[in-house]
Amino acid sequence: MTDALGWRKKFGVIVPSTNTIVEPDFYRMTVPGVTPHIARIHIRDQNLSSDTAFENLLKQIRVEIQYATERMLTAEPDYMVMGMSAETFWDGVEGNRKFTQMISELAGGLQVATGAEACERALKLFGVKKIGVVTPYQPVGDKNVVRFFNDIGFEVTAIKGLRCSTAIAIAHVSEDMLRQALLEVNKDADALVQVGTNLSMVRLADEAERWLGKPVIAINAATWWMALRDNGITEKVYGAGRLLREF
Repeated sequence: MTDALGWRKKFGVIVPSTNTIVEPDFYRMTVPGVTPHIARIHIRDQNLSSDTAFENLLKQIRVEIQYATERMLTAEPDYMVMGMSAETFWDGVEGNRKFTQMISELAGGLQVATGAEACERALKLFGVKKIGVVTPYQPVGDKNVVRFFNDIGFEVTAIKGLRCSTAIAIAHVSEDMLRQALLEVNKDADALVQVGTNLSMVRLADEAERWLGKPVIAINAATWWMALRDNGITEKVYGAGRLLREF
């Protein structure tokens, strides 16, 4: 028997409880027969006003992620998708690989899409070397993002951390602020990358690719693209950037 709506694939998506952007982003990029199903990591203290507070958020995630994954498995997903990004960049490539392995093991061996690996694949596909990066993070988060990209052979020519004060405040960042951030990190970059899954960037990134004339990778679009392509689903999705439209 197959699922009535997810008759091709059911994706189990893990997000922080404060995240209000991933779910609507994924729904607007869906293709027939593929359904995303959300499990939320309980964030009890969403303060992000300092490096220490930011690291405390990650500690909460590490405690709660197992429970969220266990709840998701009751829906019998075919594949796991991380709708969160900070933890997927932490401690560089080695940290990303360990995190992915942990989630796969918790999920009974299912494959896992992470934002960090999705960005890695996309950048290599575009054949670029120098990147500008926009994040919602504090400096400690930006440091780990730069480390990851350096580990995989990319030069971060500029990074703009918006230093959002709480986890839910990330979703309040306006398009005007994001547009200005893209312009700030555009210097000497072959491509631009936005991380932080609670930033609403998919539509703006699609537009920005036209007026900047270079790849602009929104992490939610890249993660969804990775999940689809890993599962042999090749439909083009429009309005979400070149990755989903051309590759």
